[in-house]
Amino acid sequence: MAQQRMMQRYAKWHIWLGWLVGFPILMWTVTGLIMVIKPIEEVRGNHLRLPVQEEALPKDTNISVSLPSESTAPVRSVATQVERGETVTRITYMDGTSERFRANGKKMSPLSEIEARMIVESGIVGGDKVVSATRFDAENVPFDFRRPMPVWQVALADGTHVYVGTETGRIEAVRTEWWRTFDFVWGLHIMDLQTREDTSHPILILFAGLGVLGSLLGCILMFRRRKGKVKVPA
Repeated sequence: MAQQRMMQRYAKWHIWLGWLVGFPILMWTVTGLIMVIKPIEEVRGNHLRLPVQEEALPKDTNISVSLPSESTAPVRSVATQVERGETVTRITYMDGTSERFRANGKKMSPLSEIEARMIVESGIVGGDKVVSATRFDAENVPFDFRRPMPVWQVALADGTHVYVGTETGRIEAVRTEWWRTFDFVWGLHIMDLQTREDTSHPILILFAGLGVLGSLLGCILMFRRRKGKVKVPA
């Protein structure tokens, strides 16, 4: 008798928890399904990137780059390569910023709009169908980029946004329309539509814990035995 009362109590708790966490569980399932529909490489736009043909440096190339004496920024890497027919040395600092220098040591100015368009046209499928190009400072980048670095946003006719670093001279990110859908769904999945990066916050932990508790109660109730009434035919 006591066991039956306990099972009835569990059943009531399970019903109330079901009403409370039913929507979040459904949302997690639907958003999870949407996020696995396409491979992550396609979501990131890797299929739109064209192979980069690196040009060899001329044998008689002499590189001369000198940093200002007052510069104290630690350097992460130094690389020299040919970009669009010109020898360029790129210095990347530990804070993620970078600078470009010509072979004669002269610092190059930030990437122009024309150069950004040329990089997109040669590096992205459909990159010749440009709708607009907008420059953003590191402190005011679009939400679908979310990286503190100055970039050109080159918008294509199919809705794709290609981000080219004004200092790096490289394609930093490809944001397709499906990427933006994936990003919104991911925000719903982790219950963080503001930054879409916080995967450990009280609301998410609370509903996840309640979902686990409801599932455990459901498993316990599976072992409840009900005596069926046998109807005798008249």
